[in-house]
Amino acid sequence: MQTVYDTNIRLMLAVQKDDASAFEALVFRFQGRVQSLFRHLLGSRELAEDLTQDVFLRIFRARKSYQPNAKFVTWLFTIANNVAMNQMRRKRRKPEVQFGRDSEDSRYEGLSHQEESVLASSSSMPSRQVDKIELREMVGIAVGSLNERQRMAVLLNRFEGMSYAEIAEVMELSPQAVKSLLCRAHTQLRNLLQKYVQNGGAVKV
Repeated sequence: MQTVYDTNIRLMLAVQKDDASAFEALVFRFQGRVQSLFRHLLGSRELAEDLTQDVFLRIFRARKSYQPNAKFVTWLFTIANNVAMNQMRRKRRKPEVQFGRDSEDSRYEGLSHQEESVLASSSSMPSRQVDKIELREMVGIAVGSLNERQRMAVLLNRFEGMSYAEIAEVMELSPQAVKSLLCRAHTQLRNLLQKYVQNGGAVKV
């Protein structure tokens, strides 16, 4: 059981006792992060807003059965993952994902250390300077090319800083399965970004 000194858990335990101000505080803390996750996962701001409301409605409805057996953030994103997967099952299509553009949450902007390293180590880089805005957009396209489960795992790992074990709990997988999922995703991202640089910015996804 997680310590009740965790402020998020304390707030959720207060919500369990129908404390409206505690629920408002949790929404204030996490609404932007959940909405950013959905928007980058599904490619629609309007849909992201609707699904975020659904997540917090589910949290409120589940308040009486809440048990602080894990980090609140893990529990929150488990609910968000379920909502996202339900949405994806309802509407199977390739999302138009734009990373880093028009983002309200800075955790979803910019290049990761790995992505910068891939581009910096490319033999094509000296002959062609690519600005970070262009690269950021390409990273968005590359991540959008991943399958749904890979994309969710990358978002949780890179932008929420979750460990393999935490992602495994959220996605109902084993830690080893998460590790394999992320390994395949990173390989695909690396290959696509290298092709982007080598081909002068033109890559099919």
